[in-house]
Amino acid sequence: MVLTSSPLSLTAFLAEDYQGQEPPEQTYELENGELIALPPESNLNQKIASVLFFYFAQLGVPADRIRMKTEMIISGERATVRVPDLMILSAELAEALEGASRSTVTLDMPPPCLVVEVASPGKTNLDRDYRYKRSQYQARAIAEYWIVDPMAHQVTVFTLVEGLYDMAVLGLGAAIESPLVTAYQPAVNLTVNQVLLESP
Repeated sequence: MVLTSSPLSLTAFLAEDYQGQEPPEQTYELENGELIALPPESNLNQKIASVLFFYFAQLGVPADRIRMKTEMIISGERATVRVPDLMILSAELAEALEGASRSTVTLDMPPPCLVVEVASPGKTNLDRDYRYKRSQYQARAIAEYWIVDPMAHQVTVFTLVEGLYDMAVLGLGAAIESPLVTAYQPAVNLTVNQVLLESP
C-alpha cells in the first residue's frame, strides 16, 4: 500500500491504512490523517522514560500496566494516533487490551490513567506536546498528562478536574504532586530533579 499525504477518514484509517501495517522502524504518529515522522529520541529522553518506568514499577504499579510507546487513537474529524513515551493503564484498559492483536488503545476502550511525553527540541515538537496533545488528551479524559521538558528544566503536570485540565508548572527542586502517585504511595515525593536526572 502506498501512503499518501492526503487526510484519511477515521474509518478508512482503522480499516486499512494503519492498523493492518507492520509497525515501521521509524516511529510515526498519525496527525489529522497524515503520517508524521517523529524525531529520533535523544539518549537523555530515553533515559528519562526508562527511569519513570522503573519508578512506577517500584511504586507498586503492576508491570503489565506500564507501557512505553503504545499507540492511542484520538477522536476527531480526521484520524489521529499518538504514541506517548510512557503510559499507565487502568485495570479496565489493561483488561480491554488482553488478547488484542495490536497494542493500540482504541476509542471504545477506557482511557489510560496517565500519559507522559518527554519533550524534544524545536517549535513543532513543543507545540505538539504543549498545545495539540494537551487538548487531545483532555478530550480523551486522561486523568493526568505530564510533559517532561529537559530543555526548560521543568515538568508540567495536567490534572483533569471536571473535564478540564488544571496545570502546574514545576521547576527544579519541586515535588511532583500527582493523584496517581499519591494513590500508591502517599508519603513518597517524586521530584523534578529525579525525573530530569539532575542533581538536587
